[in-house]
Amino acid sequence: MLNRFFALSRTTHGILDIAMPGFAALLWLGEFPSWPVLFLSLLTAFAGYTAIYALNDLVAIKTDREKFAGGSINEGYSVEASAMRYPLAQNILTPRQGWLWFGFWYVIALLGAYLLNPVIVFIVLAAAILEVIYCRLLKVTYWRTLVSGLVKSAGPVSAVFVVKPNPSLPLLLLMLVWLMLWEIGGQNIPADWNDVEEDKRVGAKTIPLTFGPKGAGLIVVITLVLTTLVSLFLPLISPEPLGIPYLLISGLAGVYLLILPGLQLYRTRESRQAGRLFDHASYYPLAQLTIMALFVLF
Repeated sequence: MLNRFFALSRTTHGILDIAMPGFAALLWLGEFPSWPVLFLSLLTAFAGYTAIYALNDLVAIKTDREKFAGGSINEGYSVEASAMRYPLAQNILTPRQGWLWFGFWYVIALLGAYLLNPVIVFIVLAAAILEVIYCRLLKVTYWRTLVSGLVKSAGPVSAVFVVKPNPSLPLLLLMLVWLMLWEIGGQNIPADWNDVEEDKRVGAKTIPLTFGPKGAGLIVVITLVLTTLVSLFLPLISPEPLGIPYLLISGLAGVYLLILPGLQLYRTRESRQAGRLFDHASYYPLAQLTIMALFVLF
Protein backbone atom coordinates (compact mmCIF):
# COMPACT_ATOMS: atom_id res chain seq x y z
CA MET A 1 0.00 0.00 0.00
CA LEU A 2 2.79 2.43 0.86
CA ASN A 3 4.29 1.91 -2.59
CA ARG A 4 1.30 3.76 -4.02
CA PHE A 5 2.01 6.77 -1.82
CA PHE A 6 5.73 6.64 -2.58
CA ALA A 7 4.84 6.62 -6.29
CA LEU A 8 2.72 9.72 -5.71
CA SER A 9 5.70 11.47 -4.10
CA ARG A 10 8.30 10.00 -6.51
CA THR A 11 10.25 9.07 -3.43
CA THR A 12 13.28 7.59 -5.18
CA HIS A 13 13.80 10.84 -7.04
CA GLY A 14 13.02 12.85 -3.91
CA ILE A 15 15.73 11.08 -1.93
CA LEU A 16 18.26 11.95 -4.63
CA ASP A 17 17.07 15.56 -4.49
CA ILE A 18 17.81 15.71 -0.75
CA ALA A 19 21.51 15.54 -1.65
CA MET A 20 21.31 19.11 -2.95
CA PRO A 21 20.35 20.68 0.42
CA GLY A 22 23.08 18.55 1.97
CA PHE A 23 25.61 19.95 -0.48
CA ALA A 24 24.39 23.51 0.13
CA ALA A 25 24.76 23.14 3.90
CA LEU A 26 28.31 21.75 3.64
CA LEU A 27 29.27 24.42 1.12
CA TRP A 28 28.17 27.29 3.33
CA LEU A 29 29.25 25.85 6.69
CA GLY A 30 32.52 24.20 5.66
CA GLU A 31 31.93 21.34 8.10
CA PHE A 32 29.26 18.88 9.13
CA PRO A 33 26.53 20.27 11.41
CA SER A 34 25.82 18.69 14.79
CA TRP A 35 24.00 15.36 14.80
CA PRO A 36 20.69 16.76 16.19
CA VAL A 37 20.65 19.45 13.49
CA LEU A 38 21.60 16.93 10.81
CA PHE A 39 18.85 14.49 11.83
CA LEU A 40 16.15 17.16 12.02
CA SER A 41 17.30 18.63 8.70
CA LEU A 42 17.10 15.25 6.95
CA LEU A 43 13.61 14.60 8.33
CA THR A 44 12.43 18.05 7.32
CA ALA A 45 13.93 17.76 3.83
CA PHE A 46 12.38 14.32 3.29
CA ALA A 47 9.00 15.60 4.45
CA GLY A 48 9.22 18.69 2.27
CA TYR A 49 10.15 16.88 -0.94
CA THR A 50 7.58 14.15 -0.25
CA ALA A 51 4.83 16.72 0.24
CA ILE A 52 5.66 18.98 -2.72
CA TYR A 53 5.96 16.12 -5.22
CA ALA A 54 2.58 14.83 -4.03
CA LEU A 55 1.10 18.32 -4.35
CA ASN A 56 2.13 18.39 -8.01
CA ASP A 57 -0.06 15.41 -8.85
CA LEU A 58 -2.91 16.61 -6.62
CA VAL A 59 -3.14 19.99 -8.32
CA ALA A 60 -2.70 18.54 -11.81
CA ILE A 61 -4.96 15.50 -11.43
CA LYS A 62 -7.56 16.70 -13.94
CA THR A 63 -4.94 17.57 -16.56
CA ASP A 64 -3.06 14.32 -15.98
CA ARG A 65 -6.23 12.33 -16.62
CA GLU A 66 -6.73 14.26 -19.86
CA LYS A 67 -3.11 13.70 -20.88
CA PHE A 68 -3.25 9.95 -20.47
CA ALA A 69 -6.83 9.36 -21.63
CA GLY A 70 -5.58 8.45 -25.09
CA GLY A 71 -2.94 5.94 -24.06
CA SER A 72 -1.06 4.22 -21.29
CA ILE A 73 1.21 6.02 -18.83
CA ASN A 74 4.90 5.43 -19.48
CA GLU A 75 6.89 4.07 -16.57
CA GLY A 76 9.28 6.99 -16.52
CA TYR A 77 13.03 7.07 -16.01
CA SER A 78 15.22 4.71 -14.03
CA VAL A 79 15.37 7.05 -11.03
CA GLU A 80 11.60 7.05 -10.68
CA ALA A 81 10.41 4.21 -12.91
CA SER A 82 7.16 2.68 -11.72
CA ALA A 83 4.04 1.17 -13.20
CA MET A 84 2.18 3.26 -10.60
CA ARG A 85 3.34 6.68 -11.85
CA TYR A 86 0.54 9.25 -11.54
CA PRO A 87 -1.44 7.03 -9.13
CA LEU A 88 -4.21 9.62 -8.87
CA ALA A 89 -4.70 9.75 -12.64
CA GLN A 90 -4.76 5.95 -12.70
CA ASN A 91 -7.25 5.82 -9.79
CA ILE A 92 -4.78 3.78 -7.75
CA LEU A 93 -5.20 6.36 -5.00
CA THR A 94 -8.17 8.60 -4.26
CA PRO A 95 -7.75 12.39 -4.04
CA ARG A 96 -8.70 12.20 -0.36
CA GLN A 97 -5.88 9.73 0.31
CA GLY A 98 -3.50 11.96 -1.62
CA TRP A 99 -4.42 15.09 0.31
CA LEU A 100 -4.07 13.27 3.64
CA TRP A 101 -0.60 12.05 2.59
CA PHE A 102 0.39 15.53 1.49
CA GLY A 103 -0.97 17.13 4.67
CA PHE A 104 0.84 14.72 6.96
CA TRP A 105 4.25 15.36 5.43
CA TYR A 106 3.69 19.07 4.89
CA VAL A 107 2.91 19.61 8.57
CA ILE A 108 6.10 17.76 9.50
CA ALA A 109 8.05 19.93 7.04
CA LEU A 110 6.58 23.11 8.56
CA LEU A 111 7.31 21.99 12.13
CA GLY A 112 10.86 20.98 11.25
CA ALA A 113 11.39 24.26 9.43
CA TYR A 114 10.23 26.23 12.47
CA LEU A 115 12.56 24.35 14.80
CA LEU A 116 15.55 24.80 12.47
CA ASN A 117 14.93 28.47 11.66
CA PRO A 118 11.51 30.18 11.54
CA VAL A 119 12.56 31.94 8.32
CA ILE A 120 12.45 28.56 6.56
CA VAL A 121 8.71 28.31 7.25
CA PHE A 122 8.15 31.08 4.70
CA ILE A 123 10.31 29.21 2.15
CA VAL A 124 8.27 26.03 2.67
CA LEU A 125 5.02 27.98 2.26
CA ALA A 126 6.37 29.71 -0.85
CA ALA A 127 7.43 26.35 -2.36
CA ALA A 128 3.87 25.03 -2.12
CA ILE A 129 2.38 28.20 -3.63
CA LEU A 130 4.92 28.18 -6.46
CA GLU A 131 4.22 24.50 -7.15
CA VAL A 132 0.51 25.26 -7.56
CA ILE A 133 1.35 28.16 -9.89
CA TYR A 134 3.69 25.91 -11.88
CA CYS A 135 0.95 23.33 -12.44
CA ARG A 136 -1.63 25.99 -13.38
CA LEU A 137 0.68 27.46 -16.04
CA LEU A 138 0.93 24.22 -18.07
CA LYS A 139 -1.44 25.49 -20.78
CA VAL A 140 -0.43 29.14 -20.42
CA THR A 141 3.32 29.62 -20.97
CA TYR A 142 6.62 27.78 -21.27
CA TRP A 143 8.09 30.36 -18.87
CA ARG A 144 6.71 28.20 -16.09
CA THR A 145 10.08 26.44 -16.25
CA LEU A 146 11.45 29.37 -14.22
CA VAL A 147 8.88 28.62 -11.52
CA SER A 148 10.05 25.02 -11.51
CA GLY A 149 13.59 26.26 -10.90
CA LEU A 150 12.45 28.28 -7.91
CA VAL A 151 10.53 25.34 -6.42
CA LYS A 152 13.52 23.01 -6.74
CA SER A 153 15.76 25.67 -5.18
CA ALA A 154 13.62 25.90 -2.05
CA GLY A 155 15.32 22.92 -0.38
CA PRO A 156 18.93 24.06 -0.85
CA VAL A 157 18.07 27.67 0.07
CA SER A 158 16.40 26.40 3.23
CA ALA A 159 19.55 24.42 4.04
CA VAL A 160 21.57 27.63 3.82
CA PHE A 161 19.37 29.26 6.44
CA VAL A 162 19.88 26.25 8.72
CA VAL A 163 23.64 26.81 8.89
CA LYS A 164 23.83 30.56 8.10
CA PRO A 165 20.94 32.56 9.60
CA ASN A 166 22.13 35.71 7.77
CA PRO A 167 23.69 34.56 4.49
CA SER A 168 25.25 36.93 1.96
CA LEU A 169 22.57 37.89 -0.56
CA PRO A 170 24.92 38.05 -3.61
CA LEU A 171 26.32 34.60 -2.80
CA LEU A 172 22.81 33.27 -2.21
CA LEU A 173 21.79 34.58 -5.63
CA LEU A 174 24.85 32.92 -7.16
CA MET A 175 23.76 29.56 -5.78
CA LEU A 176 20.15 30.19 -6.83
CA VAL A 177 21.19 30.84 -10.46
CA TRP A 178 23.22 27.62 -10.47
CA LEU A 179 20.31 25.62 -9.06
CA MET A 180 17.80 27.01 -11.52
CA LEU A 181 20.03 26.35 -14.51
CA TRP A 182 20.51 22.72 -13.42
CA GLU A 183 16.78 22.21 -12.84
CA ILE A 184 15.72 23.79 -16.15
CA GLY A 185 18.27 22.09 -18.39
CA GLY A 186 18.71 18.80 -16.59
CA GLN A 187 15.28 18.07 -15.17
CA ASN A 188 12.38 20.20 -16.37
CA ILE A 189 12.97 20.28 -20.12
CA PRO A 190 13.94 16.57 -20.37
CA ALA A 191 10.83 15.63 -18.36
CA ASP A 192 8.60 17.69 -20.67
CA TRP A 193 10.42 16.19 -23.67
CA ASN A 194 9.42 12.73 -22.48
CA ASP A 195 5.76 13.81 -22.25
CA VAL A 196 5.51 15.61 -25.61
CA GLU A 197 2.76 13.40 -27.05
CA GLU A 198 0.68 13.54 -23.89
CA ASP A 199 1.16 17.31 -23.58
CA LYS A 200 -0.01 17.83 -27.15
CA ARG A 201 -3.37 16.33 -26.25
CA VAL A 202 -4.06 19.00 -23.65
CA GLY A 203 -2.57 21.98 -25.47
CA ALA A 204 0.34 22.36 -23.07
CA LYS A 205 2.88 25.14 -23.50
CA THR A 206 6.28 23.58 -22.84
CA ILE A 207 9.73 24.35 -24.21
CA PRO A 208 9.94 21.15 -26.33
CA LEU A 209 6.52 21.84 -27.85
CA THR A 210 7.12 25.56 -28.35
CA PHE A 211 10.63 25.47 -29.79
CA GLY A 212 10.72 21.96 -31.22
CA PRO A 213 13.45 19.35 -30.68
CA LYS A 214 16.26 21.45 -32.15
CA GLY A 215 15.45 24.61 -30.19
CA ALA A 216 14.77 22.74 -26.96
CA GLY A 217 18.00 20.78 -27.37
CA LEU A 218 19.96 23.99 -27.82
CA ILE A 219 18.42 25.49 -24.67
CA VAL A 220 19.33 22.32 -22.78
CA VAL A 221 22.97 22.47 -23.90
CA ILE A 222 23.28 26.19 -23.08
CA THR A 223 21.76 25.85 -19.60
CA LEU A 224 23.88 22.81 -18.73
CA VAL A 225 27.11 24.41 -19.93
CA LEU A 226 26.23 27.45 -17.83
CA THR A 227 25.42 25.19 -14.87
CA THR A 228 28.90 23.70 -15.02
CA LEU A 229 30.58 27.08 -15.47
CA VAL A 230 28.68 28.71 -12.61
CA SER A 231 29.55 25.75 -10.36
CA LEU A 232 33.20 26.80 -10.64
CA PHE A 233 32.35 29.99 -8.74
CA LEU A 234 30.59 28.20 -5.86
CA PRO A 235 33.84 27.87 -3.83
CA LEU A 236 33.50 31.63 -3.23
CA ILE A 237 30.72 30.68 -0.82
CA SER A 238 32.71 28.23 1.27
CA PRO A 239 34.71 29.35 4.33
CA GLU A 240 37.19 26.61 3.43
CA PRO A 241 39.81 27.05 0.64
CA LEU A 242 38.65 24.31 -1.72
CA GLY A 243 41.33 24.94 -4.33
CA ILE A 244 41.94 23.75 -7.88
CA PRO A 245 41.48 19.99 -7.19
CA TYR A 246 37.90 20.68 -6.12
CA LEU A 247 37.25 22.79 -9.21
CA LEU A 248 38.57 20.05 -11.50
CA ILE A 249 36.52 17.27 -9.92
CA SER A 250 33.36 19.35 -9.68
CA GLY A 251 33.77 20.50 -13.27
CA LEU A 252 34.28 16.94 -14.49
CA ALA A 253 31.07 15.90 -12.71
CA GLY A 254 29.23 18.59 -14.64
CA VAL A 255 30.76 17.50 -17.94
CA TYR A 256 29.95 13.81 -17.43
CA LEU A 257 26.50 14.10 -15.83
CA LEU A 258 25.18 17.18 -17.62
CA ILE A 259 27.03 18.40 -20.70
CA LEU A 260 27.78 15.09 -22.46
CA PRO A 261 24.23 13.65 -22.16
CA GLY A 262 22.88 17.11 -23.05
CA LEU A 263 24.94 17.17 -26.25
CA GLN A 264 23.79 13.65 -27.05
CA LEU A 265 20.17 14.77 -26.69
CA TYR A 266 20.82 17.73 -28.99
CA ARG A 267 22.32 15.41 -31.62
CA THR A 268 19.74 12.61 -31.49
CA ARG A 269 16.64 14.56 -30.36
CA GLU A 270 15.19 11.29 -29.08
CA SER A 271 12.81 10.94 -26.14
CA ARG A 272 14.90 8.03 -24.86
CA GLN A 273 17.94 10.31 -24.67
CA ALA A 274 15.90 12.91 -22.79
CA GLY A 275 15.22 10.25 -20.17
CA ARG A 276 18.91 9.41 -20.03
CA LEU A 277 19.79 13.05 -19.46
CA PHE A 278 17.15 13.30 -16.73
CA ASP A 279 18.65 10.30 -14.97
CA HIS A 280 22.22 11.59 -15.20
CA ALA A 281 21.21 15.06 -14.01
CA SER A 282 19.32 13.52 -11.08
CA TYR A 283 22.62 12.14 -9.78
CA TYR A 284 24.37 15.51 -10.09
CA PRO A 285 23.34 16.64 -6.55
CA LEU A 286 24.62 13.37 -5.08
CA ALA A 287 27.90 13.78 -6.96
CA GLN A 288 28.32 17.33 -5.67
CA LEU A 289 27.48 16.26 -2.10
CA THR A 290 29.99 13.39 -2.26
CA ILE A 291 32.75 15.64 -3.60
CA MET A 292 32.12 18.29 -0.97
CA ALA A 293 31.92 15.73 1.85
CA LEU A 294 35.27 14.26 0.86
CA PHE A 295 36.91 17.69 0.81
CA VAL A 296 35.38 18.57 4.18
CA LEU A 297 36.54 15.29 5.71
CA PHE A 298 40.04 15.18 4.25
